[in-house]
Amino acid sequence: MSTNVTLIGGTALAVVLTTTAFAQDAHDGPPPMSEEDQAISEALQARMGDTSTQMGSVPIPGSAGDCGETPGFDRMLCLIDLLKADVSDDIMENLQVDYSRTVAEYWSNLPAGAFPKRPGVLLGELNTKQRGLVKAIMLEATSGEVDEGFDEMVQTLNADDYINTVSTDYKAGYSSYNTKFAFLGTPAATGTWELYYGGHHMAFANTYVDGALAGATPSFRGVEPFPYFEMNGRVNAPLTQERDAFATLLSALSDEQRAAAELEGTYRDILAGPQADDAVPDTFEGLPVSELDQDQTDLLLAAIETYVGDISPREAEAYMARYTAELADTYLGYSGTPQMSAEDDYVRVHGPSLWIEFSLQSNKSTGKVGNHPHSVWRDLADDYGGQTE
Repeated sequence: MSTNVTLIGGTALAVVLTTTAFAQDAHDGPPPMSEEDQAISEALQARMGDTSTQMGSVPIPGSAGDCGETPGFDRMLCLIDLLKADVSDDIMENLQVDYSRTVAEYWSNLPAGAFPKRPGVLLGELNTKQRGLVKAIMLEATSGEVDEGFDEMVQTLNADDYINTVSTDYKAGYSSYNTKFAFLGTPAATGTWELYYGGHHMAFANTYVDGALAGATPSFRGVEPFPYFEMNGRVNAPLTQERDAFATLLSALSDEQRAAAELEGTYRDILAGPQADDAVPDTFEGLPVSELDQDQTDLLLAAIETYVGDISPREAEAYMARYTAELADTYLGYSGTPQMSAEDDYVRVHGPSLWIEFSLQSNKSTGKVGNHPHSVWRDLADDYGGQTE
């Protein structure tokens, strides 16, 4: 089967047999907002607060020690209770909202002001102590490795601060402080709730059911500029390891394997992006992973781990075990060049439950010649923690 992607009216249109799916496109800017969304956006901009301490350097407050040193779910709940007890009623109203699948779907690759329906409180509304507690919470839910998990997200936030120095694109308030943090539902050892952290080019959504992680997707990452930039006291290079892992894998294929993996058409963006939850094709395309040798299979698993490794190690291990067990029914596909360095280069991994996409498109917000990536990890079995309502 083949997938042809063209650009129609500023939206990526994916045609898979008779199935049509839409995804936001980065080339033409955000879609026009309704009057309701415009009002929400204006109210959002009025909520901007202190921006004196960056998330990468914000200290974790001493009170976090009251939650012990044993990492895991119980410590995360304790840290959440500390944060909730420290914020005002006005902040709390936005920090914790009722869970619904509809609200969970309000994530986007667009800047805050261009997609104002994201749930949560702006980081800029929190004081330094409260941001430190957010940092501690996220460190419990994610990997502590450099360029993975929370560190990768901090670098993505730094990119917005960089863009703010060179661009007025969207006029939507580029800033690391325009990222949202939220609890959808009440964090507890029973019931369903989601830990959400997202903004421009980022969506982290861990859904917990009865004290266990039920789903770590949708998980979206993007960044501009790419592949690296200096901002907030460090060299930032988020998503370079994902790109390099796929480029190494595709370069390790034989000519015959690359021909089998090549997809028809041009992909201007990912398919299963924000507000495109049903865009994953029903059919498999590309090269069956069963045709890879062991070294190539190891390279594929290394590429997958750059996504799954964003969550805590114990939870990532369970996902990797499942995806490894499904490799016989998994497919690798790409379009463009195998170097993954040119505009419209695209790669995907599609298994019974795994869906990963990486797409390069021209720069939008920095005004500089070059490309930047959008990327997504979806789990077809437990996206949104398997919640439907």
